[in-house]
Amino acid sequence: MAVATVAALLAALGGALWLAARRFVGPSVKRLHRGGDSGLMHGKTVLITGANSGLGRATAAELLRLGARVIMGCRDRTRAEEAAVQLRREICQAGGPELGPDSSGAGELVVKELDLASLRSVRSFCQEVLQEEPRLDVLINNAGIFQCPYMKTEDGFEMQFGVNHLGHFLLTNLLLGLLKSSAPSRIVVVTSKLYKYGDINFEDLNSEQNYNKRFCYSRSKLANILFTRELARRLEGTNVTVNVLHPGMVRTNLGRHIHIPLLVKPLFNLVTWAFFKTPLEGAQTSIYLASSPEVEGVSGKYFGDCKEEELLPKAMDESVAGKLWDVSEVMVGILK
Repeated sequence: MAVATVAALLAALGGALWLAARRFVGPSVKRLHRGGDSGLMHGKTVLITGANSGLGRATAAELLRLGARVIMGCRDRTRAEEAAVQLRREICQAGGPELGPDSSGAGELVVKELDLASLRSVRSFCQEVLQEEPRLDVLINNAGIFQCPYMKTEDGFEMQFGVNHLGHFLLTNLLLGLLKSSAPSRIVVVTSKLYKYGDINFEDLNSEQNYNKRFCYSRSKLANILFTRELARRLEGTNVTVNVLHPGMVRTNLGRHIHIPLLVKPLFNLVTWAFFKTPLEGAQTSIYLASSPEVEGVSGKYFGDCKEEELLPKAMDESVAGKLWDVSEVMVGILK
């Protein structure tokens, strides 16, 4: 009887949430970026990490439609190949041209294996890119892991800090030469509003003394912002820009490590449907920073919903950003 009562209450609350979502959110996708010309990115090569699902997949799809040559850097090659097949089919079914290097419409799609939890994999991936790609116009550091149980990368780093920050730190540094020779070029970094709850503890970056999965995720996202700002300073005068963004709350599989009680799950799913962005909506700022003429030459800034936003002071601390850079160089083996 009690279960039935709870179920009825959840259903009633769910119905109210659905009506609220219809009233205040609306059913249509709002595309925030401007300059969506079909050939806007024609002739440009874009590399996206974690491009087989969620935000990365949506970003890849839109940039393909804008004419870009998109390299999908993904940990699971099989899943990436499946996603690539689906993307090609979707573009063709939508009335677009077939993907290919000689197409005047949609761009070309390339799949490469990249495991950001392995510095060996990052180096191998970059070596392959440098050997095969004559240019790189946009690098989008999109992949991430969210609030996982304590585990370590192949190189012994705490997983969230290792994947979200260190893996992308090495990737970006190894590709900087190609980005500079392709200038004007852009680097786009995906962070989270949850950076506000993190801090950089240089005495325990590997979380061996204490591990809180929420705090460690927030710390890795704060590291993304500090990395972006320090990189922007180092890239001044190179015609390579770097900006960081938060996508907002998005319905993706990023929260796969979060346990939701079975009884609450239907309501949780309804709430996410009602109030979270779709991957396409969440990807708009990534697309904007990768392609829009409006941000040509803009660097070192923090964006949300395709607008510049303010950062907390701790995310603008130049001394912490510089020290994090130096420590990260040692951790990933750039400096011994």
